[in-house]
Amino acid sequence: MTFLAEIAFPLQQPVAIFLLVLVIILLAPIVFKALRIPHIVGMIIAGMAVGPYGLNLLARDASFQIFGQVGILYLMFLAAVEIDMVNMKQNARKGLLFGVLTFAIPMAAGIVTSVWAFGVSWLSAALIASMYASHTLISYPIIARFGLQNSRASVIAVCSTIVAVMLALIVLAEVVAVNSQGRFVWADIWMLLVLITLYAVGISYVFPKLTRWFFRKVADPVTQFIYILAMVFTASLLAQLIGLEAILGAFYAGLVLNRFIPSRSTLMSRIEFVGNAIFIPYFLIGVGMLINIRVVFDGFTVLRAAAVMSLTALGCKWLAALAGQKIFGLAGDGRRILFGLTSGKAAATIAAVMVGYGNNLISEDLMNGAVLMILICCAVASITTEQAARNLRMNITRAEIKPGNQGSVIAARQLVAVANPVTAEGIMKLAILMRHPSNKMPVNALFVRNNDDPATVATGRNALDAAIRASIGSGVEVKEIDRYDINIVSGIINVAKERDASDIVIGLHRKSNIVDTFYGSLIDGLLGSTNKMVIMSRCFIPVNTVRSLVVVVPQNAEYETGFRNWVGRVGNLASQLGCRVTFLADPATVPYIQGVIKAENYNIRHQFEQFSTWDDFLIYSAHIQEDDLMIVIGARRTSISWSTDLAQLPPFLSKYFRRQNLAVIYPEQFGAAVEMPKPIDPLAETISTAPSPILLSLNRLRALYASFRLERRRNSHHRYRRHRD
Repeated sequence: MTFLAEIAFPLQQPVAIFLLVLVIILLAPIVFKALRIPHIVGMIIAGMAVGPYGLNLLARDASFQIFGQVGILYLMFLAAVEIDMVNMKQNARKGLLFGVLTFAIPMAAGIVTSVWAFGVSWLSAALIASMYASHTLISYPIIARFGLQNSRASVIAVCSTIVAVMLALIVLAEVVAVNSQGRFVWADIWMLLVLITLYAVGISYVFPKLTRWFFRKVADPVTQFIYILAMVFTASLLAQLIGLEAILGAFYAGLVLNRFIPSRSTLMSRIEFVGNAIFIPYFLIGVGMLINIRVVFDGFTVLRAAAVMSLTALGCKWLAALAGQKIFGLAGDGRRILFGLTSGKAAATIAAVMVGYGNNLISEDLMNGAVLMILICCAVASITTEQAARNLRMNITRAEIKPGNQGSVIAARQLVAVANPVTAEGIMKLAILMRHPSNKMPVNALFVRNNDDPATVATGRNALDAAIRASIGSGVEVKEIDRYDINIVSGIINVAKERDASDIVIGLHRKSNIVDTFYGSLIDGLLGSTNKMVIMSRCFIPVNTVRSLVVVVPQNAEYETGFRNWVGRVGNLASQLGCRVTFLADPATVPYIQGVIKAENYNIRHQFEQFSTWDDFLIYSAHIQEDDLMIVIGARRTSISWSTDLAQLPPFLSKYFRRQNLAVIYPEQFGAAVEMPKPIDPLAETISTAPSPILLSLNRLRALYASFRLERRRNSHHRYRRHRD
């Protein structure tokens, strides 16, 4: 009885408050899914039901204000960090144009409608119109759930958000300034623009350098997660200090930190989990607690105001989406996604309502009407986005499974052979980043031992554990294999055959003495025992901090069986890291690389440099930085692309690239017959057979001559240095 007597509503006990919120977060999606109502709308309705204007079970206290603010910042940050930056750069101008459209149309129509329908002053009309012009990506979690973050319509809508919200907030700030000072001050506008420029430049310069340094020093994923949150809230606080909304700072921080958080990484998984499980639902419930549905029954005035506001806001956003569809050539689902993402109202609109009511620019009836408008717009935005996203995903899936449209790059069946707990995590992360996001094949993590020594067994267990930890949160299934075999090479080969592996990923050997080979006897034996693709890696920095990829391609590489596959692995890696790729390749090979990139839809930034002899590579290598990853495409002796230059590859790399991040890929040789990749250049000759023996002989003679020239240049350089000394 004493316990029951202490229970009072709204709840005051922290444990009871948090328990009720967790129950809402747990049950609302289940209940509203059965009613075919988007769970986002369900969260808002649940907030209305338990809030002070409903059953009064919860008060909108400091916890909801704090968690709600964190939730909207998290939502904006996620929207930015999940964007493919290549897509964003390609659609930045479209996003800017659509941002102006989705701001200007509601702003102009809103001013006229407010003066005509409500009889308010032009100043109050501008404030009300700013509510229509701004929007919040409240339905973005629906887009993320369907995996459409990088669809063209989604990227355009997200890019437009920062433009529309910034312009709406500037209008709001100037309305308040005119209301208090009685005049329009241009100096304030220019000062704000200067501060915005300094803010943008400062964040874009400091944050990447600091993040790259921190990630190299600290590998603990929990600490990295806390660091990312600290950067987001630092950017948000600085945005507030210069007169912007914190949501703009969170969005910009996401854009700047995007490339350090690969989509298939443990860090991204933690960011998405915490946001979707706690912070974003808290924000949605808090929005619902603001809405007083009872005011609808207090009189016709509030209902009329809500109807006019909702129709104006939604109608103008629909007109902007229709204009965007026509200008950008989108389909009907694209228009609905534009409309769904830009018609939701929350953070900036709530701020405008509170500021307007506090400064006597809008009446209480208009304030209540605006709050109801927020509910209606959120419901319409969520329902529209859900329907459009489902249709678009179904259309994309049909196109992917249509006969003849499957990608020609074989889905990687990876065998990751680990030997050292220190390097196992990095090797596994590289293997995961080289996979296509749609690849559902498991990764086999293998440790082979040839004795039962307890230290060896413990080392293998630790190495496998490190590989498993690296895969957590990536959505990739990892099967661990601890195998005993008399010979380590035969152990790897046998497991590769048993699991039908297409790729063998292994750590690059580090020389232990002067007579040791660059690859080591194990890898030398492995290359001679299998024709499968072998990928060797040696990274001195975390792979997600790599700035760019430099890929060295030998002559005639396009004739190899595994050509498409290694280009695909590089394309996946560059896409996941969001970095630029520079291919050093023979001009005859370039069109075929371009053809694979285009055929497989790898949306990556890439460029080509001429590479005919190792002289060219030696000159270019001076530009390779410590945060670049150099990928060398090797060739076995019996392959078409083998040359005497490649025979000197191991000592060459050992001599000149001991401190660089390095990966060496030996493509699959022979194997199943594949179609010759089509060059992207229509003027290039389409070759469907291997080159003639005469052409190969000429190429090898040319390679021998180039090797002789390189050696003579080195000897001349050494004689010059001895003479100078």
